[in-house]
Parts: sequence; C-alpha cells; structure tokens
Amino acid sequence: MSRVFKDARKAAYLNPEGADKPLRSPVPLDTLRAARAYRKQRLVDQVIKHDCAAILLFDPVNIRYALDVSNMQLWGTHNPFHYALVFADGHAIDFEYPGAEHLAKGLETLDEIRSANPFFYMYSGPYLEERAEQWAAEIASAVRERGGGNLRLGTDKLELPGADALRRQGLTLVEGQQMTEQARLIKSFDEIELMRWTIRVCEAGMARMYEHSLPGKTEQEIWAELHYENIRSGGEWLETRLLTIGERTNPWFQECSDHVGKLGDMLAFDTDMIGPYGYCADLSRSWTIGHTRMTDEQSTLYSTALEQLLHNANLIHPGMEFREYMEKTWRIPERFMANRYSCALHGVGMADEYPGVPYATDPADLLPGRFEDGMVFCVESLIGEQGGRECVKLETQVLVTPNGTERLDSFPWETR
Repeated sequence: MSRVFKDARKAAYLNPEGADKPLRSPVPLDTLRAARAYRKQRLVDQVIKHDCAAILLFDPVNIRYALDVSNMQLWGTHNPFHYALVFADGHAIDFEYPGAEHLAKGLETLDEIRSANPFFYMYSGPYLEERAEQWAAEIASAVRERGGGNLRLGTDKLELPGADALRRQGLTLVEGQQMTEQARLIKSFDEIELMRWTIRVCEAGMARMYEHSLPGKTEQEIWAELHYENIRSGGEWLETRLLTIGERTNPWFQECSDHVGKLGDMLAFDTDMIGPYGYCADLSRSWTIGHTRMTDEQSTLYSTALEQLLHNANLIHPGMEFREYMEKTWRIPERFMANRYSCALHGVGMADEYPGVPYATDPADLLPGRFEDGMVFCVESLIGEQGGRECVKLETQVLVTPNGTERLDSFPWETR
C-alpha cells in the first residue's frame, strides 16, 4: 500500500508495536470489577426506587451493563433466548442459553446461573403459549421466593405472550426502560477508563481507514478496516453501516456500499462502534479520498461543521438545563437547515443512550433534565445543502466534569 498520503498525526494512532498486531488492553482487572459493581448497584437502586421486587432484562446491552454477561448479543437482539433477573436485594440470576452456562461462571455479579427456557416462536412453534406459561411460572416462582410479597416486576423488553403469561401468574409489570436508562446515565471513573480504551481501539481503526482512503477503494473496503481493528482488539460490533463517499454523503444515512471512491471525493463516516468491554465509541470524521486539498466548497462545509461542533461542545456545564443548552446551540445557516442532524447531542455509554437534546429549531423534541457530572455525550454536526453534492459529518465524545467537559477522543480534525 502506498504511503504517499500518510499523515504523522493520524499514523500515531496505529498500534505502536506494529499495525499488523492487535492492541492489548492495559486496563487492570480491578478496574473492570469496580465498574461491574458500580453498574449493578445503579440498577438495583432503580429497582428499589420504583418499588419493584426485581427487574427482568432481555435487552443484551442491559444484561451486559448490569451483570457483564455477554453471549451472542446481536443474535439476542432479535431472538430472546437470554434473560436475567436482578432483585432489589442485589441477588442476580442469569438464565443462559442451554449448553452455554459455563460462559457466566466466575462472574462476581451473579448468584445463580440457570438454563434459559426460551419461548419465542423459533423454539416453540405451535406450542408457544404452553412454553410461555412454563417460562412465566419459573419467573414468578423466583419473584415470590425473593420478593417479600412484592409482585411488581420491571421489564425492559418482553414479547407479548410472555407479558400475558406473567400477568396470569399474578405479577404486575412495570415499564423498565426508564430504570435501565437512568441507571446508565452517570458513569463512574472506572467506566470511563473502560470507555477510554474502546475509544483508543476505535481511533486505531480510524487511522487504518485513513491510510486506506485511496482512489479505487470501495466504501465497504475502507469500512472493513474499522471492523478489523475492533474485532482483533477484543471489540464486538458496529451498530450501523454509515460510511459513504462523494455524492453518497448527501443525503446522509445512506448505508456503506460497493461505491468506488475517486480522488478528491469527500468521505464521511460515523463509527457507532461497540468495542472492548462492551462500551461505545461513537465518533465521526470526514476527509477527502487521497487526502487531497479540499475544494473551496468542501472547505466551507468542513469549517462550518467544525465551528458548530466546537461551539456546542464548549457550551456544556454541569447543572445547565437541557432547555438552556438547546436555546444556546449554534445557529445553523438556512442553506444547511434541511440537512441538519437529528439532534445536537445524545448520551452514550454501552450504546447510544438517553438523553437526546435537540437544536433551538426543534423545541418540541426537548426532554426535561440537566447536565450532570459523570454523563457522557456525543456532540453531532452534519453540514450539507439539500440537493448539494456532499455533506461533512463530524462527532466528538465528551465527559461532563465539574469544570465543563473533557473530550475523550483526540483523532485530529482536517485542519491542514
């Protein structure tokens, strides 16, 4: 591969021991264990706050957050084979895929590991209702055993046959998504250390993408470099396929394809990467194929996007109401309004999370709340004219601190 386009600032993000080797996490086990304990207690506190005996988790990301159990997570997003109960007294039961119970052994977050009894249609077919009743009877029995007479059960995601069967068992179901999102809202110091490592891996992948952003490469070939670095360094998956080149950057949200990049085309991407330890690195950058000098129009788009991003990132302070932030966000020029991103910023942790804060032009989308120390946000910018040729997409990840924010990513902007 040609090194003509090598940028020393970005090459520094590759593995210093050689780009042909995976990155090795320096995070000590004690940090991971402390993060596990903190996260589990955050969820237990929410269970208590909502006067529930327990919360039943099916969302693989919520299970990972609460217990750090990870097994076929993507498959679990559309096949509910794996679930867990976390009780108000801290007792936790992992219901694991039959034959995979060994994966959860030794985790200090767990008190019991049981074989799951999945009832979804793939496994139960015409016996779905009967299987759901069997499943619900086991869940109800556990709640009665440990709930002290409290039959209120939170649940994050639950298929209709299971919900009906639990109610027939006498349980009162409580919407649990609020509990999980509120638990995940404030990150501990140890969580931030895990997130920093995911971002380190992500930026190594971005450096690989930068090196491969050459004429004749397809979007998918360049995108594969991020997957490669993530997986070989212990990461997990990418939530989206948002990398496009040239005219396919406008409108945004076109998925990565076999479109071939040409010299000077704008490339834009959004990593949405679930990396090591299950944390998310959600970063966006844009640059030209072949790393040519930007045209006047490309330079205008880029400088406008960067101005918006930095203005909005620097606004954040603990205690500031989301409403005040929304009202002070950078005013998007009229010619870029139609193509603006869907929000000014959003929460991030083990995935994109609550809350999303809109621009001043979209007050109907405002959610109540304020910035707090320990929150992590992704600040967004998308600049391009409706009907124009290209867009520029930029995004940075920031930690709210007592003094404002700390930027967690550092991959250079295209300022040269």
